[in-house]
Amino acid sequence: MITQLNPPIPLVTPKGTGWAFFMIERSQEHHIEWVVFLDDNGQCWTFANPEIRLQTNYTMMRRNKDTTFRFENETERR
Repeated sequence: MITQLNPPIPLVTPKGTGWAFFMIERSQEHHIEWVVFLDDNGQCWTFANPEIRLQTNYTMMRRNKDTTFRFENETERR
């Protein structure tokens, strides 16, 4: 199922910041996918749910510290 997000959601992705305009949900066995248009170059990419974070929003008191895409258990795998 594809859902159009209105308004779009500002996200941080591995390729930079952008806006999510669509969300794709395939089934319970798959990650939600986000269709994101990047701010820098306007490219359209799809990212799995674990790859994205909301952008920092000081008005909403949301200060994201985890925008480097390092998870707690990632250091244990190295």
